[in-house]
Amino acid sequence: MRLGTHFVGTVRLGIKSLLLHKLRSALTMLGIIFGVCSVIAMLAIGEGASYEAQEAIKKLGSNNIIVRSVKPPEEANSSGSSRGFVLEYGLTYDDGARLQRTIPGVRAVLPMRIIRENVRFDQNELPCQVIGTLPSYVEIVGVDILRGRFITSVDEMYQNNVCALTAGLASRLFPFQDPLTMSVKVAGVYYQVVGIVQERNMVEQRSQTGQIDGEPLDNNVYIPMSTSRSRFGETIFRRTAGSFSAERVELHQVTVQMQDTDAVETADPQIKTLLRRFHPKNDYETIVPLELLRQAEATKRIFNIVLGSIAAISLLVGGIGIMNIMLATVTERTREIGVRRALGAKKKDIITQFLVETVVLSVGGGLIGVVIGVAVPFIVSALAEMITIVTVWSVFLAFGISGAIGIMFGIYPARSAANLDPIEALRHE
Repeated sequence: MRLGTHFVGTVRLGIKSLLLHKLRSALTMLGIIFGVCSVIAMLAIGEGASYEAQEAIKKLGSNNIIVRSVKPPEEANSSGSSRGFVLEYGLTYDDGARLQRTIPGVRAVLPMRIIRENVRFDQNELPCQVIGTLPSYVEIVGVDILRGRFITSVDEMYQNNVCALTAGLASRLFPFQDPLTMSVKVAGVYYQVVGIVQERNMVEQRSQTGQIDGEPLDNNVYIPMSTSRSRFGETIFRRTAGSFSAERVELHQVTVQMQDTDAVETADPQIKTLLRRFHPKNDYETIVPLELLRQAEATKRIFNIVLGSIAAISLLVGGIGIMNIMLATVTERTREIGVRRALGAKKKDIITQFLVETVVLSVGGGLIGVVIGVAVPFIVSALAEMITIVTVWSVFLAFGISGAIGIMFGIYPARSAANLDPIEALRHE
């Protein structure tokens, strides 16, 4: 009981000493405040950016392997100067059948044709991507049906002229009408709008030219695969400056859905080996969202370490500031220390008093830094419209480091004060 009362008295004495120099104490705490604040805020911003990247990759499907047609570089460079030349490259319907038949663990294969065209309703005409695909697109790639329906197996069987529009395209094309009661015109053919959908991922699709840039998924018109083959054929013609070029691409993308993530890891090299046998021109590329997800997670860890290290430097500077001030305080209070020693105070009492002062500075600064550090990400989210995530571990990490810094950088000044010779301290002016 007496020991506890003695400790409380020492704490009160330490706090009273700090309050005698309020401005100096506040300025000393600033280094810790900014350090803790920067640790929490930077990790929250980094966590939010990483979360957005990982969510985008997850929406591609961790069980999926995406194979895309790519124009061979040597033919892409020469085709522009050729006249009447039909460039043939990319995936074929036979490739889709081979993948379904040959690769173990395949649940489904989804072929896609992606054709850049203009879609028109009345006087509104907008660029879009006409995507010929199968009804399984909803489950494999992932779309939310907002109104109406998606294309069905009946549409595919009878080559019906029906389409589903993404929500953004529908709102721009039909500002005042109900899209589900209208038809749109694409390449001279009318299609009945049967559904409004929203993509679960916003990753850009590759156009039929094989170029990297494509139309966003919020600008798509979905039609049955059989309708796409019948209305557009396999060869796409382009006319520019008195010349024309033609490209024959059967499939622009094939999404292979595997049974589980373990099957993805074994199927990826098998798919590449199979396609290499039938595509010597290397006119395809594979994308494995699972690998991208793991790379994103590894990048996140590195990013957090880098951000945490940079922010920790602020805490280190704050600790040095505390140590500097406490050393100056020891010099100023040398006579007071001598009086306390002469009245019976032990070395541990002097050490406790100065350690209490440094811990109060660091912990107090840490608490203020936590409040500001938690508030900053919310402000960034509101102003910059980006996701920030404050994790509990980052708060405890920053606050714990601030408390540890108070002890580490307070030990040396406290020991220096305790080791002063009482007689010499009393003579100090």
